[in-house]
Amino acid sequence: MQLAGKTAVVTGAGSGIGRAIAERFAREGANVGAWDLNGDGVAETVEAITKAGGKAIAVTADCSDAAQIRDAAEQTRAAFGPIAILVNNAGIAPFVPFFDITDDQWEQIMRINLKGPYLCTREMLPAMLDAGWGRVINITSSSTQSGSNGQVHYVSTKGGVLGMTKALALEYAASGVTFNMVPPGVVDTPALRAAPVDMEAFAKTLPMKRIGRPEEIAGACLFLASEDSSYVTGQTISTNGGRYMGSA
Repeated sequence: MQLAGKTAVVTGAGSGIGRAIAERFAREGANVGAWDLNGDGVAETVEAITKAGGKAIAVTADCSDAAQIRDAAEQTRAAFGPIAILVNNAGIAPFVPFFDITDDQWEQIMRINLKGPYLCTREMLPAMLDAGWGRVINITSSSTQSGSNGQVHYVSTKGGVLGMTKALALEYAASGVTFNMVPPGVVDTPALRAAPVDMEAFAKTLPMKRIGRPEEIAGACLFLASEDSSYVTGQTISTNGGRYMGSA
């Protein structure tokens, strides 16, 4: 088991990619703090983990609110001890034409998608630095590499997370804590099924001719959370079926 004895927090673990990451980490021996604003969803995630023999705690929290993040971290530490792995996955991805974006919508997505990972990292990084070991994995988006129609506000937030990841990786490169990114492409999740995207048509434009599975994103995250990635920081593991092959 690659993560045996480690405590991991996965935000946005109530469904889709976050659920898949939480389940994969638990199968690899991690004690998982599964966080989500959707209490019912995160309870289902933890039920699946425990039925499979894993260890997890469901925490209902707004992962963009400092006080709730602090409380959620305290609950997780009380259950499993110091947090060594953080996956910043929680986020929203609305489609809105540029001139239809309101100031409130802009501020909301910045708070959830950009400020949230900053606050979660700030809460958990001190213990990682004290231990001389830690992993912070940020789920960004292939749209930061290619753009996305009708998602200026979303792509802006994910581009901000990209920059934050690289800056933290450089600042703490000698600490034993690594900071990396996984930008999914088009992945079959409930959120994307509800979006105005023809996934089957889009899949035909991809080199692999298919959309991704949440479990494939989880596999990339497992590598970045494991000892195998100990000399990897500030990097992007593009998990998108060949949609983008650059180094950004």
